[in-house]
Amino acid sequence: MVAGIVAGAAIAALVASSGGVGGGAGECVRLRAEGRFAPPSALIPSDAVTYDMDLVPAAAFIEVEQKLDANGTRVRMRGVRPGHAYGAHVHTAPCGTRPDDAGPHYQHVLDPDRVDPANEVWLDFTADARGEGTASARHGWGFRPGEARSVVVHRAPGGAGERVACFSVPFGPQPRG
Repeated sequence: MVAGIVAGAAIAALVASSGGVGGGAGECVRLRAEGRFAPPSALIPSDAVTYDMDLVPAAAFIEVEQKLDANGTRVRMRGVRPGHAYGAHVHTAPCGTRPDDAGPHYQHVLDPDRVDPANEVWLDFTADARGEGTASARHGWGFRPGEARSVVVHRAPGGAGERVACFSVPFGPQPRG
């Protein structure tokens, strides 16, 4: 049991560039972060925390990209429950030992009374038969510095719901121009 938790608690690798190398003409990756989920009580802490190991097992993989082009934000996960539909959103605080530690959804224009996919980053996906899923969100605005800090995975797609996992990501502001 302990060996499985330790193996699942690999420390997240982060590769970030400020206008670094992109994959093709007009594409420039601003940030790419990846991690392996571990429970909050893991011996080796991780930036990727699972609160429900049935839906997001220890050692499941997550990758988040923030691009400068029209593709905006992308999340990719592997090792999650096949066929399950997940919700995922950018949140305002880093992950913690409790699901609510990540704070509310990041909103471009603050409106605590309204959940709105045009004003937030929604990354809902359904895992395929191999337990892999990908989602992208395009938005014409950037993050305010220091105010987008994590991607929270929810039990079901849509505006909110039970938080089953969280990945702390050092998102950067989107340059203008």
